[in-house]
Amino acid sequence: MCGIVGIIGQTPVGQLIYDGLTVLQHRGQDAAGIVTINDNTFRLRKDNGLVKDVFHTRHMLRLQGNVGIGHVRYPTAGSSSSSEAQPFYTGAPYGISLAHNGNLTNTAELQQWLFNTARRHVNTTSDSEVLMNILGYELQQTHSLELKADDIFTAVTNVHKHCRGGYAAVSLIIGHGMLAFRDPNGIRPLVFGKRETQTGVEYMVASESVALDACDFEFVRDIAPGEAIFFGEDGSLHSQQCAENPAFSPCIFEFVYFARPDSTIDKISVYASRVEMGNKLAEKISREWADEDIDVIIPIPETSCDIALQIANHLDIPYRQGFVKNRYIGRTFIMPGQEQRKKSVRRKLNAIGAEFKGKNVLLVDDSIVRGTTSEQIIEMARASGAKKVYFASAAPEIRFPNVYGIDMPSPNELIAHGRELDDICEMIGADKLIYQSIEDLEAAVSKANPEIKRFETSVFNGEYITNDINQDYLEQLDAKRNNQTKELSDKNDESIIDLHNEG
Repeated sequence: MCGIVGIIGQTPVGQLIYDGLTVLQHRGQDAAGIVTINDNTFRLRKDNGLVKDVFHTRHMLRLQGNVGIGHVRYPTAGSSSSSEAQPFYTGAPYGISLAHNGNLTNTAELQQWLFNTARRHVNTTSDSEVLMNILGYELQQTHSLELKADDIFTAVTNVHKHCRGGYAAVSLIIGHGMLAFRDPNGIRPLVFGKRETQTGVEYMVASESVALDACDFEFVRDIAPGEAIFFGEDGSLHSQQCAENPAFSPCIFEFVYFARPDSTIDKISVYASRVEMGNKLAEKISREWADEDIDVIIPIPETSCDIALQIANHLDIPYRQGFVKNRYIGRTFIMPGQEQRKKSVRRKLNAIGAEFKGKNVLLVDDSIVRGTTSEQIIEMARASGAKKVYFASAAPEIRFPNVYGIDMPSPNELIAHGRELDDICEMIGADKLIYQSIEDLEAAVSKANPEIKRFETSVFNGEYITNDINQDYLEQLDAKRNNQTKELSDKNDESIIDLHNEG
């Protein structure tokens, strides 16, 4: 999962892009980058790390220009080296830079096509660089020195014909303007806003509406599945549907976990959807656990707080904040490597013993992915004196890999894969476990926007909406990720050896 920002303004935009990336930091903590255009030249700074660590004053002073794009990343395809950080850029044609959120499912096929047919070199293993080169090739087919909006939309139409998977992208074209487009299923979110200044109108594109708020842009609307919007350097705006058969199927996990509660995505308030998840889960608890004596409901901060509060209100059971979160520790779901996740949980949360001692506790979390965090938190609750520990998940069982931009490619890492409820409950050490049903989750999220008839829910049911995923693909993806994990582990071992040698 990644976060993208793009701004075309009347004054330098570097600081605004920085601010936008800061509030999208929850979408990726592995790397960050900003590119601007000044004097017909790309100005680029990117590296591994958080936004605040990648950009210093000296970098911001160099990022001049009234148009630019930015990116925060955690690795879903490709490695986690700084060479994979975005945005990417290429000199041909015109000069193009691109930032991308999502994952292409036919990357290997596209790489071969680029080499054999387009004669374009891809320098990294990132599917985002592939996407940029596909766009570049199609723009080059216009054979025009001065691109018109129709030329750009024709190029994006052909990009959709080439590319499969989930992608929301923002791109700069030197001498022309800024382009934003979204995959035909609308899997990954993308919004745009505007603001009027004394010198003219400015436009902003972002993964979530909260970035518009932070930069004082007025939300206009979501970019539709398959749609492209071109923002000209002259302040003009052009939009066109570029997909043949667009289908609205946004990723439901955005609402469960990834997006900030103060964001609105596809006309749905993330906060309101989580409140409704709490209502639905409370109804299920009432039906199935009517005989259970629950003394207190405690959320696992922070995504589940709104959900747990609604469950407590519905069941008329006290709600308590039983865990204190260290806000200077990153999100454990995003951290690479199982051992790193295990170590981080204890540093991330600490229990308030009085809220657990002698009580039957219902812990509420947004989801259970690998089960590592859940198991350790239940151990913490018991160590703090809880008599019984029940566990509720606001999302259904996560049984299948995600291929559209979420770091869940290996089914062997998913605790629910191939296991039933009682087995999962025993593995995490709970006295009882309950999951939200997929029907209730979809009803909770779609309540605010009945126009959405189908969500991307492959992690729960194994149904991949692009209809191009088979077992061979999943096995190749799993093998690729295992190799990358081994490489990362080897690098860490080398670093330790080097450090010992220096000592």
